[in-house]
Amino acid sequence: MRPRVAFLGLGEAGYAIASGLSARAHVTGFDPAWTGRPAEFTVSASAAEAVAGADVVIALTAAVDAPGALESVLTRTADTAIYLDLSTASPDLKRDLAATATAHGLTFAEGVLMAPVLRLLVRTPVLATGPGAGRAAELLSACGMDITPLGGEVGEAAARKLLRSIVVKGLTALMVESLRVAESQGLGQWCYDHLVDTLTELDGDVVRRLLDGTVAHSVRRVAEMEAAASMARAAGEPAAMTLATAEVLKSVPGQGVPRFGTAP
Repeated sequence: MRPRVAFLGLGEAGYAIASGLSARAHVTGFDPAWTGRPAEFTVSASAAEAVAGADVVIALTAAVDAPGALESVLTRTADTAIYLDLSTASPDLKRDLAATATAHGLTFAEGVLMAPVLRLLVRTPVLATGPGAGRAAELLSACGMDITPLGGEVGEAAARKLLRSIVVKGLTALMVESLRVAESQGLGQWCYDHLVDTLTELDGDVVRRLLDGTVAHSVRRVAEMEAAASMARAAGEPAAMTLATAEVLKSVPGQGVPRFGTAP
């Protein structure tokens, strides 16, 4: 029998995953901002209607809307339902959601999306923790999702997501800043191509060399970033990311860098 999966939040990610699941599950969904676009699943008139009889409720909202989404379905789900929150939120908020769910007898799991949804759609990797993570993974994996239960406490998946975000979103901001300055120098295409080449060659050895090289050359690299910041400001950019990089590098002589990966 096909499982029943309800979605709270039908934005870009929710719509894509709900559409992918609909081939193997009975999917319903609710979003107060629903635009009426064509859907392969049932769009309900209310959150309570969407979650009625669901085996798994997937909340895929902004973090600020996550508490409200949970509150809207408390006491309205089946006794055996799993509530899987996929918002990108802090570990503390995830723990608060878990406490609220548990207080109302609802089995909770937190999950995080670990890649861009529009690239992998329903196969976007999900990490999940909490009391309901194993059961949610069992049901949703059978329907085509790539969901891995970590077996840890609520908040551990969120921590992994946000650590990834520091790198991915920080790198994106650095690229934006670099390309803006490059454009002012007439070097936009060169800079873009160089970024592609640099990022393509990244592997464990390169990452390790970058970290080790920072320990050995942090003072020189601070000066280098300050020169880059001066160039950026001359081009009309505030150089926020470049200056922040310099500040982190200034801390390295006293604090060093964490050591992971291949042993020296």
